Amino acid sequence: MKTLTIGKLRGLQQLATDDGIFTMCAMDHRGSLQHIIGEGAELSYGEMVERKLELCSHLAPYASAVLLDPVFGAAQCLARGALPKGTGLMVSLEASGYIGGSEQRLTALLDDWNVAKIKRMGASAAKFLVYYRPDLIELANKLMDVVEQIGLQCQQYDLPFVVEPLSYPVGEETRNPAHYAKIKEQMVLKTARHISNLPIDVLKSEFPGDPRYNKDNASLTDLCRQLDEAAAVPWVVLSAAVDFETFCQEVEIACRGGASGFLAGRAIWQEAMHLDKAKERIKFLDTVGADRLKKLNEIAAKYATPWHKKLGLTGDSLAPTAEGWYREF
Repeated sequence: MKTLTIGKLRGLQQLATDDGIFTMCAMDHRGSLQHIIGEGAELSYGEMVERKLELCSHLAPYASAVLLDPVFGAAQCLARGALPKGTGLMVSLEASGYIGGSEQRLTALLDDWNVAKIKRMGASAAKFLVYYRPDLIELANKLMDVVEQIGLQCQQYDLPFVVEPLSYPVGEETRNPAHYAKIKEQMVLKTARHISNLPIDVLKSEFPGDPRYNKDNASLTDLCRQLDEAAAVPWVVLSAAVDFETFCQEVEIACRGGASGFLAGRAIWQEAMHLDKAKERIKFLDTVGADRLKKLNEIAAKYATPWHKKLGLTGDSLAPTAEGWYREF
């Protein structure tokens, strides 16, 4: 059983529903958002902010928390009243993209941004994305050191830390997606084991199987159970830009296998970003986007494991509060 500090407890409560399920919407995309809109349509700062405001205003009411970036979204959505006061706020730490080449990917922290600032702005948690392959041992060790350092900073500021490890193909795998999908199953499990033993609080995990190549739901559920055993902390499944129906399937299987919910982005709203007119985007978000989030919420509420149960905690005893606790805080 894990012991939680009061600050981390409060942050996790803000990210989840009252039942302890994470039903979160990601909208911290920057380079990938530009790519969705079209490489020839370079958006200005103001236009990017407007897209974030649209997403947050029309989807956040249906999410337990949202994930926003500090460049275009987090403070802007707070300042414009786009984020409901009862919705948690997670803010990303990383710069967009990666350095080091396609087979040696290193995530960089965003310049002039850090855990202390995320805490100061009143956010519920910090998130860090890391490209990670456990078989690239030297690079993996470097990345583990970075994650650990950030985790210790989050401990210092008593702020929940969410880590998003993403695998990627190298060499011949890039030309053989079916082979890579099979390799990825064990890679996701090993990654969960490595990353979740660092000072993190929630693992934002890839779905361990690929329904395009593995259509056996029993096998996929077993992989998720193995992932749950490998993860030392609560975990949520990410959408990775799959279509909505595929993601619904993945969320149900993941939650049946032990996940504490989801953190979904493009599977919910990506089609809206192809629409040129704001009125059309807003209509899509208010109807299709909202309905998608509601459906995912229902699936997670039915099958997901409450985050505190994963940690061996009960609803009436989530953190130690012995007499005089404040002296040591």
